[in-house]
Amino acid sequence: MSIVYLALGSNLGNRLQYIENAIEELELCGVKVLKCSKIIETDPLDAPPQGRYLNAVLKAETLHSPEELILMTQTIELKLGRVRKIFRGPRVIDIDILLYDDIKLITQRLLIPHPRMLDRAFVMKPLEEIDPTLCASLKP
Repeated sequence: MSIVYLALGSNLGNRLQYIENAIEELELCGVKVLKCSKIIETDPLDAPPQGRYLNAVLKAETLHSPEELILMTQTIELKLGRVRKIFRGPRVIDIDILLYDDIKLITQRLLIPHPRMLDRAFVMKPLEEIDPTLCASLKP
């Protein structure tokens, strides 16, 4: 089993329900959630004008490879109604792979660790809540 950290965010519709539905879908697909941060509300960052987000971070176990996991998360986003119209635009759900074990991966589809996670308080604050030791090790 591999340990993964996923960030979830929603700023359209019933934001809390979308995050809860995404967690349920992940578990149905074989991603075992070990810890979930508190859900926090944040302003959009580097984005066109839009509503506030609810954000959370999960620590989970999976047998899926990183490539399988990104396909799964994108399929879940589509299933829950995500439409990609505007770059960094509003969304019903966003699921990002932050970390996957201790690997570093660069492909056209996937960058692990997530390249902007250290600059995002809406990721780092929930990550520190669920794994402060890991979070401290990531800081430069």
